Amino acid sequence: MVERLLVGAGAGYSGDRIEAPIAVVRDLKASGERAAIIFETLGERTLALAQLRRRENPQLGYEPKLRPLLTPVLKDCVENKIAIVGNFGAGNPPAAAKLIAGLAAEQKVRARIGVVTGDDMLGPEGLEVLRAASNELPDDRALVSANAYLGAAPIVEALGEGADIVVTGRVADPALTLGPLIHAFGWAFDDWHRLGVGTMAGHLLECGAQVTGGYFADPGFKDVPEPENIGFPIANIERSGDFVIGKAQGGGLVDRRTVAEQLLYEVHDPAAYLTPDVTADIGNASIVEVGKDRVRVDGITGHQRPDTLKVTVCYDGGWLAEGEISYYGPNAIARAKLAAEVVRKRSPKNIRIRCDIIGVLSVLGDDGGTSFAGIDAFGEPTSDVRLRVAFAGDDKSLVERGLQEVEALYCAGPAAGGGIRLALRPRIAATSCFIPRSAVTPRVEIVEARP
Repeated sequence: MVERLLVGAGAGYSGDRIEAPIAVVRDLKASGERAAIIFETLGERTLALAQLRRRENPQLGYEPKLRPLLTPVLKDCVENKIAIVGNFGAGNPPAAAKLIAGLAAEQKVRARIGVVTGDDMLGPEGLEVLRAASNELPDDRALVSANAYLGAAPIVEALGEGADIVVTGRVADPALTLGPLIHAFGWAFDDWHRLGVGTMAGHLLECGAQVTGGYFADPGFKDVPEPENIGFPIANIERSGDFVIGKAQGGGLVDRRTVAEQLLYEVHDPAAYLTPDVTADIGNASIVEVGKDRVRVDGITGHQRPDTLKVTVCYDGGWLAEGEISYYGPNAIARAKLAAEVVRKRSPKNIRIRCDIIGVLSVLGDDGGTSFAGIDAFGEPTSDVRLRVAFAGDDKSLVERGLQEVEALYCAGPAAGGGIRLALRPRIAATSCFIPRSAVTPRVEIVEARP
């Protein structure tokens, strides 16, 4: 009977450090304990982009960095029975499984790959359900993706069928951890307390280095050792649900502060954190440091899961263009403000325009972009500023016209502007709705990878 499971995080988002899983797998292997490693590479925008890639090429649509992520660790994981669970299937889990099978063959590894599908709601039946759930969806032709957040059950099923690697599309991030826990410990799907604890353990792992010092460092206030070499998190989880968060060897740190920040990350209601598997409750949680880079979280529980599943719908949001130019020297801010005013007056009126002076007023700026109210309070804190002008609209030609006005600042704008950069890309918008749980049927297929 398994009494303990180690779960490490190999990625916290698409674009994470490619080499991070190597140290995690090395430490999991050295522990001699039963273990799993999760790869969380999916976001709403990344899933929509994956669907667009699949439209262009039916063989694509999975995580673009899947091969370099798994190449260094696949053989070690399979041979040491370290389960790999990842949502790197994105918009095309079967194609991701095919790539992994090919990689296993190259490395002369025999493996079983569990492929989880059923989250994609863009088919006729799925769209009918979505239309009934929301009257705010755009025309079908504008839709890019519509994916339901699945829970841990299909992951448990795949592991139960002997999968060494489980490939999913859109599942709730904590489910990547909860699935291996339910499989290892035999937890019931209505054991709300343990499911709540396991879900929050998964929540602490899902963003990778965010809980081990990444996105935390503030020199002189919150110092992080070796931020260039942060060890990704590893959770030591007991059958009872008790767990300790630690990390792989390397830099970074795990302490009460890093865990508290990640525990509250994206939690709308600490007493009712809704997931497909459970309503987690951290209202009475306590965070205790039990050693160097080891933190225990107590007081977590859970309540009955929601009756509905969340679906995120992404659709064509028109075009987004950005133009930037730098101004240097005395009166630089005034020249940047004048440049913004020139571009505003000359750009088409039926597109949205936002102007920011980066380094002076941008993060807290007005999204309307119509004024620099309050900027004068800054005086002249710097003589080196960069003006950013963003244009958004459905008509590509009008958005491009705005970009042309930024480029024209080289000679027709205020003095001493330079370093212009221009970019234009399609924009993806998103909305969410809730649908009956019965409207979604997850499916699991096992693919055999042979040398």
